[in-house]
Amino acid sequence: MATKPRILIVTPEVTYLPEDMGSQANYSAKAGGLADVSAALISALFDLRCDVHVALPDYRSIFNGYTPDAYSREIEKIRARLKDERIHLAADRAFYYLDHVYSGYSEKDLKVSLAFQREVMNNIIPRVNPDIIHCNDWMTGLIPAMARQLGIPCLFTIHNIHTMTSTMAEIEDRGIDIAAFWKWLYFKTPPHNYEESRDWNRIDFLSSGVFASHYVNTVSPTFLSEIVDDRHPFVEKCLQAELSNKFLAGCATGILNAPEPEFNPAVDELIRHNYGPKNHKKIKKKNKVYLQQIVDLEVDENAVLFFWPSRLDPVQKGCQLLAQIMYDMVAKYWDSKLQIISVGDGEYFGHFQDIARLHGLQNRISVCHFNESLSHQAFAASDFLFMPSTFEPCGLPQMVGGIYGTLPIVHDTGGLHDTIRQLDSENNQGNGFLFNVHDAGGLFWAVDRAMDFHFLDPDEKEQHLKRIMIDSVLEFNHTNCAEQYIILYEKMLQRPFIVRPWNF
Repeated sequence: MATKPRILIVTPEVTYLPEDMGSQANYSAKAGGLADVSAALISALFDLRCDVHVALPDYRSIFNGYTPDAYSREIEKIRARLKDERIHLAADRAFYYLDHVYSGYSEKDLKVSLAFQREVMNNIIPRVNPDIIHCNDWMTGLIPAMARQLGIPCLFTIHNIHTMTSTMAEIEDRGIDIAAFWKWLYFKTPPHNYEESRDWNRIDFLSSGVFASHYVNTVSPTFLSEIVDDRHPFVEKCLQAELSNKFLAGCATGILNAPEPEFNPAVDELIRHNYGPKNHKKIKKKNKVYLQQIVDLEVDENAVLFFWPSRLDPVQKGCQLLAQIMYDMVAKYWDSKLQIISVGDGEYFGHFQDIARLHGLQNRISVCHFNESLSHQAFAASDFLFMPSTFEPCGLPQMVGGIYGTLPIVHDTGGLHDTIRQLDSENNQGNGFLFNVHDAGGLFWAVDRAMDFHFLDPDEKEQHLKRIMIDSVLEFNHTNCAEQYIILYEKMLQRPFIVRPWNF
């Protein structure tokens, strides 16, 4: 940027923050991918010397594992050393003693959200005086309406389509002066006036964020198009309508996330043997043998290994498709020593275990609870990975897979469509295997295409993998992601600040 606008990123989750940003505390509060993306964007913007600030809930029991009293003493020491504070912790007892970002109880999560947003609105925004506010997901969905009132351009990023609702009366009871900006909020029923709607008319947080913000982005271009085209029945009509309005007005886009820099086999400290594009063929086999030994799979460096890297959620992740074909996969490619490792928790964990146990395939199928180190080792050891998602706002494992030379098998949807291209060995193109029909047959077809690749001449296969690993590092990184956000911030600052609230 020619000048340095002050950017305030408001997020309920983050996995880390740069030490040079003004704090030596190890802030880490994660419930999902939003935490990783927030950390990556903040760090990349900071490295690019942007004037970036961040607002977080003060999760005293989560940060660093401190007890509240010890945490308070440590924070006071840190703050005494700060000259240019960029990390702004929203303080409220609602989240002091939380063990997790989200409790799983709607009323408690709503209370935390309102406490966080109250502190951001009443204290942090006036203190930071930002030129741009960047909000993330439903937990920050009321803030864009206040930004409209203040005339501050606001970007609203949708990572997850989950939302919550509340009334103006409930919001006011939590200390938010909603009467000042209520006309910029999205109500389930069009309001007649403030007094008439205050006690009963529910406000949708996610749709409010979209409605009031200056600009909206999803975490992949195709997922945005799918919502606008009404291709996902689980997306509420109000969100679909508001995103469509933003898209048609030229105020919505998709920006792909990127994996963390440590997801690189050359520097990954969690894998047994480091490697790169030039020596992947030999070293991946060593990693495979090590993984087989620690999870009790049959030890064979030439076995073809498939990896399930995601939570076992049949609603989104498509694990039920793998459950339907798992036995037939192993049977069809028995002589190729086909093996499957799953590293993840969720509803289908027991289903996967039952398949291995009932068919006596424990030395071919390993079902493991999620473990960060084991997941990294599986990326480094496997030949292919599964991502047969029903829908996918972005997805990161498919990008990580390419970096590690572990080729993804994906359903052609959302962020998977934007990051994976069908592998064409004859023309030396592509980086994975896509299937279009979301059923067990479609997934098995893609597995067959992966096995066709596996049976290629070893030297030819090595060259394809080398190309894919190099291309993946160059394409999927935080610098590219941050630069796209900077372009978007610049566009927002140059764009006329016009939007119509509810008419009365």
